[in-house]
Amino acid sequence: MLQGLAFDEITVDDISFLYRSVEVSVLRLDKISPVISGNKWFKLRFYLEEAIHLNKKGIVTFGGAWSNHILATAAICNRNGLKSLGIIRGEEPRQLSLTLQQAKQENMQLAFISRSDYQNKKLPESVSIDDYYLVNEGGYGALGAEGASSILDYCPNDFTHCCCAVGTGTMLAGIINRISGRQRAIGISVLKNNDGAVEKIQTLTSNQQNNWALINDYTFGGYAKHNPALLRFMNEFYLKTRIPSDFVYTGKLFYAISALIDENYFPPGSKLTLIHSGGIQGNNSLEPGTLMFKYS
Repeated sequence: MLQGLAFDEITVDDISFLYRSVEVSVLRLDKISPVISGNKWFKLRFYLEEAIHLNKKGIVTFGGAWSNHILATAAICNRNGLKSLGIIRGEEPRQLSLTLQQAKQENMQLAFISRSDYQNKKLPESVSIDDYYLVNEGGYGALGAEGASSILDYCPNDFTHCCCAVGTGTMLAGIINRISGRQRAIGISVLKNNDGAVEKIQTLTSNQQNNWALINDYTFGGYAKHNPALLRFMNEFYLKTRIPSDFVYTGKLFYAISALIDENYFPPGSKLTLIHSGGIQGNNSLEPGTLMFKYS
């Protein structure tokens, strides 16, 4: 395990008092670290092992200006004596986001490319990645899913449903591979028009029991989009539970699960485990004071 990560701080918080007819708990991976937060270590751990095994001098990966993945990769590499290179979506701004400032403090080299080049994952000609290990955006891949499956080592296995937010689908794939046929995995997509997500998830899964679902009804307009209703819910959820969330992933997860419970989506007596995947630092992109809890 990586030094500085507080795995012993992980808790499973019971929030069943908010709901009728079902039990709900939250696996608090956000407590591991404010930098290598939530599910990030789990998705990156086996890529790191392979990069070291192959004697690579560093890791190169992709992300946006507020990417939790970029920051976590930078920190993990820095703590293991590896270089890191972040390929960042969009033109370089005059003022770097707080996330990218922190990544630079972790000795990450940043390279900015156009959105069209980013979509095609086209590396700039000025950047050499010889002897670098390439990790896909969000840690997507078989090793990322394998690492994500170990998240369930940190919670009781008596749940009927395990629920998480879905970007690349890596974490959901890992959960699908781990759960039994009597359990279901529920993913809440944070991407609008995420048509290819099911295929990407299926590519990483060995479980053929069809005991999972991807729900696309709670994107709030798309990735990193939000509206007053979501932000209001996040503040109210924090007041009731003392659990902070981020507007990109976990805020949408908690909102969606609450709505689905109200709609009787889950059978009475269900026991839900919600994965808090961290990423609170991403809230720094909001206007100060928008949310009532700390962002780091």
